[in-house]
Parts: sequence; structure tokens; C-alpha cells
Amino acid sequence: MSKFDELLEVYKSEFTKTLTEPLDEKFLEKVTKGLGPSIYNVDASKVSSSDKKELETVKKNFLIKKLGLEDSPALDEAIDEVVEKLGSSNRNKYRAIVYYLLAKKFNKEEIYN
Repeated sequence: MSKFDELLEVYKSEFTKTLTEPLDEKFLEKVTKGLGPSIYNVDASKVSSSDKKELETVKKNFLIKKLGLEDSPALDEAIDEVVEKLGSSNRNKYRAIVYYLLAKKFNKEEIYN
């Protein structure tokens, strides 16, 4: 099994352990591939929800640049909602899962086709 496949299995396991919604495995795989080599770096592979600068980066680089959304309070609310879903004390807020949930929330799955 490749390192990518191993990480994807970790993300799937964390998703099903933490969330109650159904998992679209193919979409999670696309989001994970879209993250490139950052998934192999322990720090870069996770989102620190207690770091406001980190959350601003998620908003600017992912929601605005990647998904093409307009900056608005709704973006901050969506990030807060995803953090809440994953559990604010959960140390395993994997970037792939956070981005997956945000893309789903804004119905932007086509970005990964």
C-alpha cells in the first residue's frame, strides 16, 4: 500500500469515527490528491483551529482562491461550523477532511473534476 493510500485510509477512518454524515470516498480521494505533498507533512496535513492565522489561510487560499467564493462572514461561519463538527478539542482536524466538508457545504465538488 502506498503512503498516499495509507493516509487516505486514516482520513476515512477519522471521518467515519468523528462524523455521522455519509462519506463520499471518491470525493475525499480527489480532495486529498489536490492537497499534493502537504499531506505528508504532519503540521501541514492538519488545520489548527485555535490559530486564527491558520483559519484565515484556509479562508483565503481554499475558499476564495480554490473554490472561487466571495469573501464574506458566511465563509468564517462555515469554517467555524466545520471545526464544531469535527470537535474543537479534536487534534486530528485533517486538512483533507476540513476541505472536503467545506467544498461539500458550498456545493463546489465540480472544482475537483
